[in-house]
Amino acid sequence: MDHAGPKKKRVQSALFMCNFNAVRSLAAEAIARHYFGKSIYVQSAGVRSGEPADPFMVAALDEIGIDASRHKPRTLEQLEEWEGLNFDLIVTLAPEAHHAALELTRTLAADVEYWPTPDPTILQDASREQRLDAYRDVRDGLTYRIKSRLKG
Repeated sequence: MDHAGPKKKRVQSALFMCNFNAVRSLAAEAIARHYFGKSIYVQSAGVRSGEPADPFMVAALDEIGIDASRHKPRTLEQLEEWEGLNFDLIVTLAPEAHHAALELTRTLAADVEYWPTPDPTILQDASREQRLDAYRDVRDGLTYRIKSRLKG
């Protein structure tokens, strides 16, 4: 018996979920695809629709050489309609998304992990630089977690 806990099997497909697929899950998908896109199938989705891709997050990703400018936010329903939801790992980045993912796993054999991730859009009244810093913090936190979780 291995006391270090079960060895996590290598992830082959990952879905990142947040509320609108415009900020946090957009970034997670772009980062995961950048580092692991050749070996892992990566998608993202939001619980709700209505938000365009966030220009601050697109800018923060651009700073580290990741182009997310063509990202079109999509909902879980759209993703399910287009291709089904066949993922080994679903990472949720907001409480609402986590509840939705847990509902899904009644019928899907996917691991769900909740990575509480701050919402950088709440700093509406801050300066542009302060707001961008909040997005950079989210980007860097996600980059660190994705690299450590998805490496084979």
